[in-house]
Amino acid sequence: MIWICYAVMIIVPYLLCGINSAIIVTRIKSHEDIRNLGSGNAGLTNTLRTQGKVAALFVLLGDVLKGVLSVIAVRLAFLLIAGIDTTVYDNNLNFVAFVAALTGILGHVFPVYFKFKGGKGILVSVSILMTVEWIPACILLGIFIILVAITRYVSLGSCVAAVLYGPTVLVYGLIVHDPCVYINTVIALLIGVLIVYMHRGNIVRLKNGTEKKLGQKA
Repeated sequence: MIWICYAVMIIVPYLLCGINSAIIVTRIKSHEDIRNLGSGNAGLTNTLRTQGKVAALFVLLGDVLKGVLSVIAVRLAFLLIAGIDTTVYDNNLNFVAFVAALTGILGHVFPVYFKFKGGKGILVSVSILMTVEWIPACILLGIFIILVAITRYVSLGSCVAAVLYGPTVLVYGLIVHDPCVYINTVIALLIGVLIVYMHRGNIVRLKNGTEKKLGQKA
């Protein structure tokens, strides 16, 4: 029955996180496609800039909820179907949550429901990674908040946190003697690369001095 659990690990987070809150909320509110508005990104920041605070709040709740549920669903599948608690290090299966995180973020970024064009994955990544391993996620969230508070550039904070995710998981895993530390680190590095890649346009605008700061209208 373990193969069913592995199938759930890959498929469920992808499909669940592919439900893009920004696209749905914008269509309900203004009958438009948010991917044609502002920066073109189907995410929280662009929703805030183009649709306002109330719409952004619904996107925040939706993305956080789907991120948390995707990891919980996978862990429950292993527990209820195979009788394995993937949060226990002795089972050598805590990499399962990291794989679920990667497939969930891929689902958000490349959603099958919306022609594989979704958001950049920051908000859903935070919610997923908090559920997977909250201490490294909190460290990165702190770095993100500090950078955004100082520079007002959400994209800069996002990219720096993404780059540091792999090293943070590695150091933390070694400290707590995580048996899957190297597998988890590789997955964390892949997540970081994906997030930076999705911000390639923002990086160009940061270099050119044309990137919009937090609070600026689209």
